[in-house]
Amino acid sequence: MNEHRSGPVRSTAAREAILDATARLFHNQGYDRLTIEGIAKEAGVGKQTIYRWWPSRGALIGECLAEGRLIPVDLVVPDTGDLVADVAAWLRTVMSLVDAPEGGALLRSLVSAATEDAGVGTHLTESLGVEEHLSERLRAGIRDGQLPADAPVDQIGAAILGAIIVQSLGRRSGETGSLEQLVRFLFA
Repeated sequence: MNEHRSGPVRSTAAREAILDATARLFHNQGYDRLTIEGIAKEAGVGKQTIYRWWPSRGALIGECLAEGRLIPVDLVVPDTGDLVADVAAWLRTVMSLVDAPEGGALLRSLVSAATEDAGVGTHLTESLGVEEHLSERLRAGIRDGQLPADAPVDQIGAAILGAIIVQSLGRRSGETGSLEQLVRFLFA
């Protein structure tokens, strides 16, 4: 007797297979070589199944980011009471990911994906903890008198993220010190 599986079970399994395949192929090939056809083949589903849930490969990458499948570390900014030291510690953690084998390529691929799908950029910022953790720590710095009351928290976070991305795009690894110098300057 042949048992019929219900739709939701199949959908959950297919969704997981698609996201797993996307993350695996993204890590192995980068964004430029990632195709919906390749993802469908790797996941064992049809392209129409993918397009039913996601309108583009960028949307798929965004969801993989949001679920921690591409950057699996929660990048919390410590709060020791020393804003500069705390942001520098977070920066060292981020840069250790970027400087790791394949880390720079991953970030460059994510930036490339973000040029086609704004959601990827939003999820990248969230995955690196910029909006939640860094901005929260900067607000605490304002509260503790380590930053002026009118410090543009979101713009400072964006500037630091931009410096990380520019360094990665220039393939300049191991220059965490120059980014820490930027942080000290911004908070002086």
